[in-house]
This record gives sequence, C-alpha cells and structure tokens, in this order.
Amino acid sequence: MTPSDTLRHTKIPLTHGAGAIPAMGFGTLIPDPALTTQATRAALETGFRHLDCAERYRNEEAVGAAIQDALGAGTLRRDDLFLTTKLWNSNHRPERVKPAFNASCRRLGVDYVDAYLIHTPFAFQPGDEQDPRDPQGQVIYDPGVTLAETWGALERLMEEGRCGSIGLSDISLENLTEIVAGARIKPAFVQVESHPYLPEWELLDFCRRNGIIVMAFAPLGHGLEPSVLADPVITGIARRIGKTPAQVALAWAVQRGTAALTTSTKPDRIRENFDIAALPDDAMEEMRTGIATNVRFNQVVGTGVPGFIPGTR
Repeated sequence: MTPSDTLRHTKIPLTHGAGAIPAMGFGTLIPDPALTTQATRAALETGFRHLDCAERYRNEEAVGAAIQDALGAGTLRRDDLFLTTKLWNSNHRPERVKPAFNASCRRLGVDYVDAYLIHTPFAFQPGDEQDPRDPQGQVIYDPGVTLAETWGALERLMEEGRCGSIGLSDISLENLTEIVAGARIKPAFVQVESHPYLPEWELLDFCRRNGIIVMAFAPLGHGLEPSVLADPVITGIARRIGKTPAQVALAWAVQRGTAALTTSTKPDRIRENFDIAALPDDAMEEMRTGIATNVRFNQVVGTGVPGFIPGTR
C-alpha cells in the first residue's frame, strides 16, 4: 500500500463493539433495485468495504445480490465487509425489533450485520406501512414506546451475538445524551448529516468523549444549493492539491475522525469518491475557519420523515 492509499483505507476502531469500521462507506439509498445491485457491485470492485443499508430503502435484496456475487466470485470475504443496516420507525416496539432485524438479514443474505442502527428516534404507528398517515395526511406516531425501550431491544440483539455493534441515526445531541446516560451498551455509532456546511462540531466532540463514531451522511451536501462542492475554499484547495472538490470534502471528513458515506450509480464517480488522499494541515485549518455557510439539507431530525431522496453523483 502506498502512502497515498492510506487515507482511503482508514479504519476506525470500535470502542463499544468489536473490530473497526472502514471510514469510507458506500451508501445504498438508490431507488432502482437493478441500479442498486450494479452500483454496489462497482463499489465493492473499487475497494469500498463498508456498506450502509436500511429496511426503509426497500432494496436490501438488491444489495444482498451484489454481496453474494462478490462472495461467490471469491473477490470478497464476509469478514472483510462491514455491513450496516437500520431499524425503521414502524418497528420500534421491542417485540417488533428482532423480527425486523431477522427480515433485514434474510433480505441481505447474511447471518449477522456489523452494525444495526435505529434509523430515527421517532416511533411510527407499528405495522407494515412505513409511512402511516391519518386522513389529514399527518404522520401517525406511536406514543406507546420510548426510544430507551427500543434501545433495550437492540442491546439484547447484540448480546445474542446477532450484530457486532448498535447505534442511532438522525438523532439530536439531546436525545443521544439521554441514551448514553441510561444505556447498558453504549452506542458505537451515530449517523447524522454532516459536511463542511454542517460540521456538527458539538456533537462530534461529545461523541469523541464517549467513544462513539460519527458516520457522516451527505458529506458532499446532497448535491443541493448552496453547493458544498462549489464553495470557494474547497475549490481553491482542490486546485492546489490536484484533487476534485468531492475528494477534498471526503478527505476532510475522514481526517477529522468521522466515517463518510457516499452514494453514486456511476462507476467513475464511485472511483473518484474512493480516491482520496490526506489534506495538508493548513487546508484542514482553512476549511474549519474559512467556511461560514451553515445549512442543514435534510429535516428528518425534526420529524422522522425523510425529506427527500438525495441526488446520487
């Protein structure tokens, strides 16, 4: 491995779990199942060894097909893959957690996952409908279960040896603090929107103190306006070091100690996103002090309802 390969192959040791997570992750929120399989296959061929999935994405079978192809071809060993999936809001009641987990494993074609996350801290009406609504079109929440009770069900899954670690997604610092204070098994991860326009320094500092890894989704800003990748600080650094703005933003994410999840259906973009190299110290400082824009693109943290399906570069 050459020095330029080091950053892209970074692994972050788990404090609350076994092993380490590859910092560069491939997100599988892709609406079309056929494209999901093709993109996941391309990501594995490129070198990604961390796949981020979810019951809510409705494509775990398609991800599983790509995994099984790689395993069957001998190009991937299961032990080399870090596989994350998530419990959806309509399965928060403790008695629904294990069946939901088993269903995800069955769709993915695996016996265990490396990380199982609560997709959002909001419980929806239990049932098969992922987006339950009342006649007025309002989400039907479930007041009959607490986040702590759902967390307890994940703790039991981990104790049974079915998942290597557990965590939370789309969570506020306030809710995370409450879970950490009462948990028997601390979260290994939190997955939140984070990029140079939403660095989440306070949350990241809390997680560092508590041995929790931050998984940054939308590290390139979802392709929305204002454009992270058009920021003059980022484009200026990209020109100086001979990398693309996307590679600069991803390198920044990994160098500050987070995992970063990117998604694309285009093989050339997948390769570009993986081809990162360490930024100079002055570039890291410039990104921290020179970028003033602050924006959250996805409001799921306030409602539990995904605001959109992000663009896939």
